[in-house]
Amino acid sequence: MVEIELDGKTVEVPQGSMVMHAANKLGTYVPHFCYHKKLSIAANCRMCLVEVEKAPKPLPACATPVTQGMKVFTHSAKAVEAQRSVMEFLLINHPLDCPICDQGGECQLQDLAVGYGKSNSRYDEEKRVIFHKNVGPLISMQEMSRCIHCTRCVRFGQEVAGVMELGMINRGEHSEITTFVGQTVDSELSGNMIDICPVGALTSKPFRYAARTWELGRKRSVSPHDSLGANTTVQTKDNKVMRVVALENEAINECWISDRDRFSYEGLNSADRVTTPMVKQGGQWLETDWQSALDYVTHSLKTIAAQSGPESIGALAHPISSAEELHLLQKMVRGLGSTQVETRLRQADVKAAATAPWLGMPIAKLSELDRALIIGSFLRKDQPIIAARIRTASKRGLQVMRIDAGGDDWLISSSGISSAPSSWLNSLSEVALAVAKAKSLTAPAGVANLSVFPAAQKIADSLISGSAKAVLLGSAAIAHPHASDLHVLAQFITEQTGATLGFLPVGGNAVGASLVNANGVGVESILSGDRKAVLLMNIEPDADLPNPLQARAALAKANTVIALSAYKSADLLEVADVILPISTFTETVGTFVNAEGSAQTIQPSVKPLGDSRPAWKVLRALGSLLDLDGFLFNLPEEVLGEALDESYCTRLSNKATSNTITHGSTTPTSGLERIADVNIYAGDQIVRRSSALQLTRDAKRGNQAGLNQKLFTELGIKEGEAVRVSQGGQSVDMPATLEANLAPGAVRISAGTMASAKLGPMNGPITVAKA
Repeated sequence: MVEIELDGKTVEVPQGSMVMHAANKLGTYVPHFCYHKKLSIAANCRMCLVEVEKAPKPLPACATPVTQGMKVFTHSAKAVEAQRSVMEFLLINHPLDCPICDQGGECQLQDLAVGYGKSNSRYDEEKRVIFHKNVGPLISMQEMSRCIHCTRCVRFGQEVAGVMELGMINRGEHSEITTFVGQTVDSELSGNMIDICPVGALTSKPFRYAARTWELGRKRSVSPHDSLGANTTVQTKDNKVMRVVALENEAINECWISDRDRFSYEGLNSADRVTTPMVKQGGQWLETDWQSALDYVTHSLKTIAAQSGPESIGALAHPISSAEELHLLQKMVRGLGSTQVETRLRQADVKAAATAPWLGMPIAKLSELDRALIIGSFLRKDQPIIAARIRTASKRGLQVMRIDAGGDDWLISSSGISSAPSSWLNSLSEVALAVAKAKSLTAPAGVANLSVFPAAQKIADSLISGSAKAVLLGSAAIAHPHASDLHVLAQFITEQTGATLGFLPVGGNAVGASLVNANGVGVESILSGDRKAVLLMNIEPDADLPNPLQARAALAKANTVIALSAYKSADLLEVADVILPISTFTETVGTFVNAEGSAQTIQPSVKPLGDSRPAWKVLRALGSLLDLDGFLFNLPEEVLGEALDESYCTRLSNKATSNTITHGSTTPTSGLERIADVNIYAGDQIVRRSSALQLTRDAKRGNQAGLNQKLFTELGIKEGEAVRVSQGGQSVDMPATLEANLAPGAVRISAGTMASAKLGPMNGPITVAKA
C-alpha cells in the first residue's frame, strides 16, 4: 500500500494505482471524460489535470501513478486553471446544439462546461464538421461533430466486446471516429457504447427524439432474456417504456448489458399485443370478457379431466415467466392430478437431469477462473455478458477449452475439439478416460474403451493442472439427444479434477422454474399427442418448441389448447382455442432466479396494457374456479413466499440422478448433420418483436444456413446464394453463409426462425443442395 495526501486528506491505495483511484477512494470528484473504471487508461482528454507538489506542470490524474508521500491538489488555482483551459479547447469545435441533442440533460460535457467553461468563446474560425454515418439500426452517429475523441467507444470494443468495431482515423482536429470500410456497428454488446459516450456523439437510434431525459420515470428492473439476470433501469413516459439502460451491479452484470436487454423493449408495444380475451368459435376468433373466457377454460379442463383422466392435461411454459407465474401454473396442473408440466422446452433427454441445475458458482467467480472447459455452447450469443467476463479473464491467464461444432467465434483465445454433435459424446469420453488414467481410477460405468487423441489429452491435462476451474454445459449440450450422458461424463471429470460443474441455463428463469417444481416429464411427453388439453404460457409453437412440425401435430390432436400470452402470432392463432391476455414482465411484479441462484424481484414499470392481466392473477382465478385448494392469494409476495422459501438455495443441485452412461460411444453421422443455435434475437416473444434488433446482422444470420468452406466448394456456391436444406422429408430454401470454423459434417440451421419452423428437430441428419 502507498500513502498519499490528496487535498489535505491522507489516503492509502495499492501500489501501482493512479491518482484518480485515490481520489475515487476518498470520494473526491476529479473532472474527466476519457477515464472509465472498466477500460484501459488513455489520458487523451486531459480534463483530469491536477497539481502535484514539485511537478513542473499539472499532471493527468488518471495516468499519474501514486508514490509514497505524494501531495496532490485537485482544486487548487493551478489545477482549476488547467482544467478550464482544457475545457476551452474541447469546446472550440463542439457544436452549440444542446437544445436538439438527445444527450441533453444527461451530458457529461454539458455538466462540466457549467463548472469549467467560459461564458463566451474566443474562437472565431469555422468549426469543423464531421459528416454523418449510418452504422446500423442500433446506434446513431448522425452528429459526430460532437465527438471529443475520448476513445471510450474504441477501447470498449477492443477490451470488453472483443471486436474493434470503431476506430480513429486522421490526426489533430481532423481526427474522427468511424467504422471499418463502412461496416455496421451491431455486435451483441455494442449498445454499451451509448452509455459510456460522455457527449451526444453516439446515441440510441430507436430512442432518437422520443423523449427528454427529465420527462422519464425510472424503475429498477431485471432482464428476463437470458439467465444472467442483468440489472437494468426501465425509463417510461405516458405509461410506455421508452428506453432501457444498464444499472450497475458488480456481482452480476458489472455496468454492462447486452443489446438484447437494451433494445428489446420495442417489442413491449408491438401491434401483436393481445389486450382482450379471445375465444375461437367455428374457426373464427371472437373477443370476449374475462369471466366468459375463464368459464370456458375451467369447463374445458374439468370435462377433459373427468373424461380422459388428469394425465391428459399438460402445460408448457417459457422460462421468461416469473417464479410466481410458474409456481401457480405447476400447482394448478398438479392440483388437477397431472404431472405433465415442463419449461425445459428444448431439452429432449431428461433421464439423468439434475433437479435444479445452475452455474455452480457466483457469476463474479467466473472472472477468477484459470481453467474452463465449455461444452456445447454458443457462448457469445447465448450469454453475452458472461462471455465478456470470460473474455476479460482469458486476458489475465484463463485457459478456455471447448468441445462444440465451432463456427461460433467467441472472440476469446481458446483451444479444444471441434466436431459435429454426434461426436461430442466420444470426445468427452476421451477426456474422462484421460482423467481416469492420470488419476489411476476406473472410468464411469458404460464408457467405451476409446483411444484418447491429443486434443482430449490436452484438455484433461489442463483441468488437472489448474487451481480454479470449471466445466460448463451450454445450450447445445442441454439440447443434445444424449444430454444425460454428457452430464454424467462432465460430473465425473469435475469430481476427479476438483473443478466446479455448472450449467449455462437457457432462459431468464430457467433456474427458478426448477426450484418451483415447474419441470417434470420432459417436453416430448407433453407433445406426444396423448394430451387432450394443453396450456401454453408465453409460448409460440413455431419459435419456442424443439420440433415445430411435431408440436403443431400434437397440439392439433388436443381437444383444447389454452394460451396465456401477451402476443398473438399466426401459429398461436392456428393451434389455440382460447387466448388469455397476460402482462409482460414490465407490467407486473415478478421474481427471476438467475444462473447463480440469486432471486431478484422487480416491480411493474408501467400499467398492464388494455385489458391484460398479470399471469399470476389469471392462474389464481383459474385455480379457484377449478375448486383447487391453496389459491386464495391476495398479493404476489404471498405467492413468492410459498414458491421460494428462505432455504431455496440449498435445493440448487447439478448432480445427475444417474452415474451410468447409457450410450458408451456413438457412431458419428456419415453425412451432414444439423447443429442448431437459438438465434440471439429469437429467444422469446418480446425480443422477436423488436424491430431494431431484427434489422441487425445477427438477426439476419438466423435465417441463413451456416456452411463450412469444404461444403461451399463442393456445392460451388458463393456467399448469399440459396441452398435447399432437407430434414425429415421437409425442405426449405435459404441463403448460405460461410462459417469457416464450422466442424466437418456440421451445418448450422438456427432454431426459432421462420425457416426452421418448416424443418424437423434441432439435431439429426440433413442434406444440403444447391437451390
